[in-house]
Amino acid sequence: MGLALVSQPISLVNDTQRLSYPGRPKRPTWGEFMRRADLVRLPQDGRAPRTSQIVFGERQHLLRVLDSVEKSTLPASRLVAERRAIESLIHARTKELDAINPGWDMKVGVVLNAATSPDALDLMSRQAPPQDFYLLRLISEHPKTSAKTLSRLAKHPYAAIRENVARHPNADAATLSRLCKDRTQPLWYLVAFNRNTPASLRDKLQARMRKLGEEQKTA
Repeated sequence: MGLALVSQPISLVNDTQRLSYPGRPKRPTWGEFMRRADLVRLPQDGRAPRTSQIVFGERQHLLRVLDSVEKSTLPASRLVAERRAIESLIHARTKELDAINPGWDMKVGVVLNAATSPDALDLMSRQAPPQDFYLLRLISEHPKTSAKTLSRLAKHPYAAIRENVARHPNADAATLSRLCKDRTQPLWYLVAFNRNTPASLRDKLQARMRKLGEEQKTA
């Protein structure tokens, strides 16, 4: 099934919408744990937006809780009750992920496949809603993601995605030049070491880096 999706990316969404999600979600082979850049800055009212990396993180924590409960020496009746409660919470988050992007788990599996084509990655990046931070972040990390896809992802509001684009070996010179001007985060540091950055810009950024280092030594 996964290989067919890779070879026929145009039918990807229709195929995933027809699939039902069987049982407990599987853990991905990479990207399971959230990084510091995954933390979304809270609005002033303190409520976090329910983007996919938040929901996915909650589900992963619940899976670990379920593993812990199942390995414990709880009385049988309590074990059954707690397992049922936790599995209900896990299922609710799976439904929430599918509400963000139908067939979410299978699409993540396709992106985690190193054989997935640039065209399939581009299609999924265009079809994913902006709030699917986690899937779009994985696409921005994939080694086959094209310069065209990276250029579009470089405009995404999620900081971790823009960081990945800035360090990606397929990012083109125009995208890198634009990212180094981002005043919301120091992406210029990553751009300075990208091999596709124009030589004149790379020399300028590395000179800025050396200057900052000298200033820190004398401070």
